[in-house]
Amino acid sequence: MAPLVVRPVNQHDSMLFNESFFGLLEVVDLFDLDLTGSYLTLDAGFDSQANRVTITGQGLIPVIHPNPRGTKNPKKLESSREAFGPYRDVYRERYKIERSFAWEDVYRRLVIRYERLQATHMGFKYLAYSMINLRWFMGKS
Repeated sequence: MAPLVVRPVNQHDSMLFNESFFGLLEVVDLFDLDLTGSYLTLDAGFDSQANRVTITGQGLIPVIHPNPRGTKNPKKLESSREAFGPYRDVYRERYKIERSFAWEDVYRRLVIRYERLQATHMGFKYLAYSMINLRWFMGKS
């Protein structure tokens, strides 16, 4: 639902979190939706206290896989795993998102960005998504 944020390959996805998240909130406002109490699943690369505060501040429930980041304290590791425990089943549904990214990676032009203009790159992304959806709908009949 969020507007797609695109940056060069050498910029990690976690740097795009705020722009993507607040873009999602703008779209939600446009459609007059209420996401209060909804889950937002993210992988371990987004595990930070700042991201958790941002997400909970908007009334969403962050489901972020704990990232140990070299934590040596066993009590701290165990507490983060216990806090994640109730959300484990919700997080397992994330494979659907990752599978979609894998389908996108089939299109080499998107994996290796040749275009200089973001509009051109976005056009190819929309074309790829259309091809993915067409393939899915044709398989359903």
